[in-house]
Amino acid sequence: MTPEELSATIAVCIEEGIAAGEIALTNEDVVEVRVERPKVREHGDWATNVAMQLAKKAGTNPRAFAEIVAARLLTVEGIDAADVAGPGFLNIRLAAGAAGELARSIVHAGKDFGRGESFAGVHVNVEFVSANPTGPIHLGGTRWAAVGDSLSRLLEFHGATVTREYYFNDHGVQIDRFAASLLAAIKGEDSPEDGYGGAYILEIADQVLQDAMEAGERNPLELPHDQALEFFRVRGVHLMFDQIKESLHDFGVDFDIYFHEDSLHKSGKVERALDQLKESGSLYESEGAWWLRSTDFGDEKDRVVIKSDGHPAYIAGDIAYIRDKHERGAQLCIYLLGADHHGYIARLKAGAAALGYNPDSVEVIIGQMVNLVKDGAPLRMSKRAGTVVTMEDLVDVVGVDAARYALTRSSADATLDIDLDVLASATNANPVFYVQYAHARSAGVARNAAEYGMSRDEGFDAALLTHESEAALLGVLGEFPRVVAQAVDFREQHRVARYLERLASAFNQWYDRTRVTPQGDEQITDLHRTRLWLNDATGQVLRNGLGLLGVGAPERM
Repeated sequence: MTPEELSATIAVCIEEGIAAGEIALTNEDVVEVRVERPKVREHGDWATNVAMQLAKKAGTNPRAFAEIVAARLLTVEGIDAADVAGPGFLNIRLAAGAAGELARSIVHAGKDFGRGESFAGVHVNVEFVSANPTGPIHLGGTRWAAVGDSLSRLLEFHGATVTREYYFNDHGVQIDRFAASLLAAIKGEDSPEDGYGGAYILEIADQVLQDAMEAGERNPLELPHDQALEFFRVRGVHLMFDQIKESLHDFGVDFDIYFHEDSLHKSGKVERALDQLKESGSLYESEGAWWLRSTDFGDEKDRVVIKSDGHPAYIAGDIAYIRDKHERGAQLCIYLLGADHHGYIARLKAGAAALGYNPDSVEVIIGQMVNLVKDGAPLRMSKRAGTVVTMEDLVDVVGVDAARYALTRSSADATLDIDLDVLASATNANPVFYVQYAHARSAGVARNAAEYGMSRDEGFDAALLTHESEAALLGVLGEFPRVVAQAVDFREQHRVARYLERLASAFNQWYDRTRVTPQGDEQITDLHRTRLWLNDATGQVLRNGLGLLGVGAPERM
């Protein structure tokens, strides 16, 4: 019996109690029944607080409500015990056969085990990384690449249609400094004040010059300064962005849309969005500027949208971008932004509300810094980038899988410290090694079973899974759909990673205390075959979970 099946069974028992006149409610009053693992395992396999949720409305106390449900549960095949505890908790113990049936259910469900439908039919736009093409992706952007892609995978696993979007600008002060840095580097001059340094600048500049020469173009160094600067800006940005896309692809992250900020202005989308706000009265003129009545929508102050010189403020583009996303069909727009963007949350929601959209259709997730430690000391410099540690620096040391896992196993709003020595080690102290090794171990068990001539399909008796380590492993396996649902609901991918570590621990304890294959002259029995089902179910859940994090599930290590 899966946790979902148990929840449905409890709901049926409540409805039967209503029909029998034992519970003074209607079927419409019955809330979604949630079951969870008790903190103390001896209390049972599963527990629910549904009695405490419904008792008051039913005109009774929670313990009395729970007793009614418990009595009906005891008549259900596969339930060994249903006890009322404390103020009205209902603790449930499943028969070994009912609990063990989960293993076969997981194997049959395969890659769909844990899948949900909470976002079925919903179009979600997830915008992340969005770094301007002035240099390699730094650690903050690398974290967003891992987290954003994992959240996208989770939302898709729950039925959403997800658009992964990268928003960038190849104009502005940063790009001007980038172009000036390229030109200075190729001339052998010092980088300009506030310019960009590092080996990559000379690499890009050399490539721009080489491409021009190979194409038979005029040497850009012979052009007037302004023309040379523009030449290096256009070509340099193109090359840098190609490198960024390649780095992301190698990291397992590909975007559906690369959205050019300047297109909002050139297409007239900014002007049209602001005209809409003027017509609705959401903009007002004061001191020669146009202001958004953002305080009407929960912001701390009204925001200047059109400056007194007639030029749009940055928020004007944000507002047009929100409108554009919705017009493209997005029903939920998720932004992953850096730690210095807290003020954007209220203004983006206010912009959505002023346009007539539900402010909750805009969500902003704020991420914190990533710090790397190697040989006990902070790693602060990149050989290639010069001033910041990059995606390539991290991947070169630990690989893509370890990097992605490390960046997704902690809450995005917490500062993350990564010990590279631990992360590169093949020890249980390394969480990604620990989880991947558990999967490789399960694959090894399956290979050994095949060599013995064992076949799952020749026998399955869930009632034979009576060892305490089997009950513990089945309990953790049953939690996977709930953990995934919570990760989706709270946009917290790290719940999946932490769950996988618990699952690996439960699997390793089971592996150490039981045997799947026979020993010596021992004959193959249904116990061996049933344990093979349990082994394969564990491997499947480990694969499903690692896949949601964008991490591989090796079969040998």
